Amino acid sequence: MSPTPLRVGTASWTDPSLIQCKRFYPPGCTSAEGRLRFYAEKFPLVEVDSSYYALPSARNAHAWVERTPDDFAFNMKAFRLFTGHQTPAKALPRDVQQALAGHFATHRNLYYRDTPAEIRDLLWQRFENAVRPLREAGKLRALLFQFAPWVHRSARAHDHIVECTRRLHGYHLAVEFRHRSWFEGAACEETLAFERAHDLTHVVVDEPQGFENSIPTVWAATSDKLAMLRLHGRNAATWNIGGEAASERFNYDYSDAELARLAAPLKRMATELGGETHAIFNNNYGDQGQRNAATLQALLAQG
Repeated sequence: MSPTPLRVGTASWTDPSLIQCKRFYPPGCTSAEGRLRFYAEKFPLVEVDSSYYALPSARNAHAWVERTPDDFAFNMKAFRLFTGHQTPAKALPRDVQQALAGHFATHRNLYYRDTPAEIRDLLWQRFENAVRPLREAGKLRALLFQFAPWVHRSARAHDHIVECTRRLHGYHLAVEFRHRSWFEGAACEETLAFERAHDLTHVVVDEPQGFENSIPTVWAATSDKLAMLRLHGRNAATWNIGGEAASERFNYDYSDAELARLAAPLKRMATELGGETHAIFNNNYGDQGQRNAATLQALLAQG
């Protein structure tokens, strides 16, 4: 089957608020297998977000391969430690927690810069082993590196991103920045040039504007393998509310008119690109993402 040039999907298919709203999954569809099979009937793409919170498992990846059609596609979020985020002990495998007991005796979180080299090697190896089944099945399109808001544009950040590509040689990486320094003034073209030089997919974002941790919507494809749009909603009031569940923070229901205005540049990007183009809805309060994704999917199908 030839690749689908433009795919629409959502970030996660098991968000608690989605399940609780009872508007997407039909009655009786309560198992992990049943939910993924039903989701895959509606959309050709999904983003796995659980791999940010804890290392994924090869067992789950094998199950996802078996429960989805041959032409279904996955993107998977990188583990939080690799993207500069604070990582609590509970997010790490038990043997790693034990090895770092001394660190956690005096520190609440672990950061990549403070992680011993042998632990870094181990975690990268386990992450790659876990995602490999999706790659071998031809269903993994990208590993999404959504960097922490405090990862500013710098030589050190560039070096770390290059390290990520080296650690995951043979995998395709998509990069989403969350600090405006990457796209201010002349930095915008320099950032895109860096992504092109390393064959990284630039993640186009739709999100609230005017914050240190928000970036503009820059429509650009930096890899001929994949272009990507991630839609976070436009709820400025909740964008930086601390301690809120993700579903609360991204509580936003796109109007049909808003989606229609996004469809045009998305189509242009897909037309200009040789590979696939993905649109991922990360507004995940209730069934907002699924409804909005279905609407955009219909708009794109109109030609």
